[in-house]
Amino acid sequence: MNSGDGRADGDEGTPEGEPRAGTAAPVTGTRGPRQSRSFWKELPILVGIALVLALLIKTFLVQAFSIPSDSMQNTLQQGDRVLVDKLTPWFGSEPERGEVVVFHDPDNWLAGEPTPTPNPVQKVLSWIGLMPSAEEKDLIKRVIGVGGDTVECKNSGPLKVNGKPLDEPYVYPGNTPCSVDDQGGQFTVKVPKGYIWVMGDHRQNSRDSRYNQSDKNHGMVPVDKVVGRAIVKAWPINRWGTLPVPDTFDQPGLDRQSSAAASLTAAPQGLAAAAVLPVALWRRRRNESEAAGARGPVATGEL
Repeated sequence: MNSGDGRADGDEGTPEGEPRAGTAAPVTGTRGPRQSRSFWKELPILVGIALVLALLIKTFLVQAFSIPSDSMQNTLQQGDRVLVDKLTPWFGSEPERGEVVVFHDPDNWLAGEPTPTPNPVQKVLSWIGLMPSAEEKDLIKRVIGVGGDTVECKNSGPLKVNGKPLDEPYVYPGNTPCSVDDQGGQFTVKVPKGYIWVMGDHRQNSRDSRYNQSDKNHGMVPVDKVVGRAIVKAWPINRWGTLPVPDTFDQPGLDRQSSAAASLTAAPQGLAAAAVLPVALWRRRRNESEAAGARGPVATGEL
């Protein structure tokens, strides 16, 4: 039964424009505004993610080291910061001639050297890789000989590897390639497999393989003690630059790098690409899904 205004008797009290009881409200395709988290709530999460990433980078990829002495002048100065590639050794690549490498003290080479005493904040920052290593007993030298090489110094030089004289423009000005002394500066050594022979660029101011021939490794550095290759001088900014292998180590007869080792150096780039691709695909799918949700349900029907 209808009332005079055209409404059913049971509709009294229902405001005009409001749905009647028992009927469904229309569904719209718009979504309410997303409530964003407070910046201060997200900040601890962001800091935590940054610390985890820094720790992972320091452990597996790159670590900063501070140069503690003058033994690598003029290539490196005391106080320089270098970045060391720690990823390539994970793929089985071993140090090559001419590379500047950081390695753990093989057998008390640093005896008598002062040990830095960082404060607690420096210890934490060093541990996660945001500051150079502070307490680790590490050294940095240039690789001269690898497993199977014969390295020789007679008189003031030149230094020879497998009978080939090296042209060494990186040697500190005023130094001779070989040191004339009876402490270890004159030598002929055969480097065993799994070891390297290292020397500082400041030849007359470097306690390197020459002067540690009485240790258990006869002055050699085990490859498993090598942290990685120094690839960049990162600080101070006016000394920024890469640390390439000098051309003298490319001369015929030295067999500097095998094809297998060359393929290993390309492995990190391939791994990086493989790691990035799934993330990019996931972000694209997520964006498409959110865009579809914002448009709302699509009506379907028969023509």
